[in-house]
Amino acid sequence: MEQLKSDFDVVIIGGGPAGLSAALWCFELGLRAMLYEKEGEFGGQLLRTFNVIKNHLGIEAANGRELSEKFLLQLNSIEVPIKNNAGVTEVDLQRKIVTLGTGEQVSARTVIIATGVRRSRLGVPGEVEFEGRGVLHSGVDSKAAVAGKDVVIVGGGDAAIENALILGETARKVVVIHRRNEFTARKEFLDRAIGLDNIEFIYESEVCSINGDEVVSSIDIVNINEGRRTKVSADAVLIRIGVVPNTEMFRGQIDMDAKGYIVVNASGAASRVGIFAVGDAANPISPTISTAVGSGATAAKASSALLING
Repeated sequence: MEQLKSDFDVVIIGGGPAGLSAALWCFELGLRAMLYEKEGEFGGQLLRTFNVIKNHLGIEAANGRELSEKFLLQLNSIEVPIKNNAGVTEVDLQRKIVTLGTGEQVSARTVIIATGVRRSRLGVPGEVEFEGRGVLHSGVDSKAAVAGKDVVIVGGGDAAIENALILGETARKVVVIHRRNEFTARKEFLDRAIGLDNIEFIYESEVCSINGDEVVSSIDIVNINEGRRTKVSADAVLIRIGVVPNTEMFRGQIDMDAKGYIVVNASGAASRVGIFAVGDAANPISPTISTAVGSGATAAKASSALLING
């Protein structure tokens, strides 16, 4: 395993809004920093945000990809050091040594974790097999594809009901399946959905399997109170049951809550000195673009202060 000779003041893991903001501020503060992003593109959850973005102060964008491109244009114009296709496979937070997928290692005086979140899965048969063949990634991006078809949406929060409204504009029927007897979505979304004839609700039920041959044709659900199984016709399925933080590689090294979110203080500092966590991986309460960008800047400034003051 090769040990790189060039070490850094800061290594940033993750290239979403929080990580990019941290990299920009490290550059601004004169820190020797490097950002590593495992995917081929920067942007994180922005690349899976297909709706118009109007709530990030000072910037509007048609979708997350457009906003990500604006971020990158700024960073590239001043040559902020960021690398894509550079997955981190292991991190020793005590020694602050980061191991890349190539086997190379880099060391840092501080580490900023910006690994974000991923969508929760149901963990049922057919969920993975039918991705792209009826299991949808996005409501906004699939409006045309579901025109005149039957759609099932799994979940009960804002994302589930908002997508029911979006897909209900073109779909023949939308069935929303929720494991509880009431929804957590905003009242404004629910009131609109309840008022539409082509949106139906099934409560206190869970999906057992997603079925089909070449494409999705139905799902099986079970009532969690009675144990009664039912088959529901479906040409498409959208799963919106929340997210989980991408923090598995840090378990046992820093404090996390019961769901795996990294516990940090107001400056983004984790429980181990010199380790910071920013963005959605450390913020289950307000996972927004604005808070991600702000937390990245805060952690960079806190990192700088720590390095200066020891």
